[in-house]
Amino acid sequence: MELFSLSGKIAVVTGACGLLGKSHCEALAEAGALVVAADLEEGRCVRVAEELGGQHMGLGVDVTDINSLQGARERIVSRYGRIDVLVNNAAINDKFEDPVLGARQSMFEHYPLEMWNRSWQVNVSGVFLCSQILGGVMAEQGSGSIINISSTYGVVAPDQRIYRNEAGEQTFYKSPAYPVTKSAVIGFTRFLAAYWGHRGVRVNTLSPGGVENSQDAFFVGNYSSKTLLGRMATPVDYKGAIVFLAGDASAYMTGGNLIVDGGWTAI
Repeated sequence: MELFSLSGKIAVVTGACGLLGKSHCEALAEAGALVVAADLEEGRCVRVAEELGGQHMGLGVDVTDINSLQGARERIVSRYGRIDVLVNNAAINDKFEDPVLGARQSMFEHYPLEMWNRSWQVNVSGVFLCSQILGGVMAEQGSGSIINISSTYGVVAPDQRIYRNEAGEQTFYKSPAYPVTKSAVIGFTRFLAAYWGHRGVRVNTLSPGGVENSQDAFFVGNYSSKTLLGRMATPVDYKGAIVFLAGDASAYMTGGNLIVDGGWTAI
């Protein structure tokens, strides 16, 4: 069990206030790490850290802003002296405020360029900058683990049929930015694993499947029917994978993509 212990490790999680971000923070803390919960609003991050108990830290960070990340690096290193784990979890997934307009806007033929660019800025450039600035601490100290969060949609294309309701109406299309940016994350993981391998920094991807979170019943049913386990995930389903990739249990793994999706991509 010592292979799964993160005692004494300093772990940074971006997007820490989201559904999976909070669960990632919990998993790392439960394994013994001191967690830096990082997201846009520092107040919310502080509350996440306080809920974990102990000497954890909440930190307001914009992953697309170099100055914000450099300030975060200084605060983390000043307090803890090192960074051992970086979970690049921060990302945006398209949301359309008006369901009627959203059904049209989410179509590739009408998808707005500004939404495409914003997704690239957060989902890809954000991972790049966090790895460069925060991961750079690991390269300097000669050890560390970076976990980039992708998606099953970074591995296979979206099945647009699961967004059809009981009447066969296409309520929504999975738009292009999320799948394409998540695919890019996997490519970036391979690049950085090859680049920093000799510096003792391991870089891997975790590709989770969809998490049940109050979606329409028809969607939950459609999604679940495509998984071999017959259900959507819960946040807890990814705790073991995060702890595995963060510590010595995965000491000989780098450049890999750990897919945890209930069998969605197996067939």
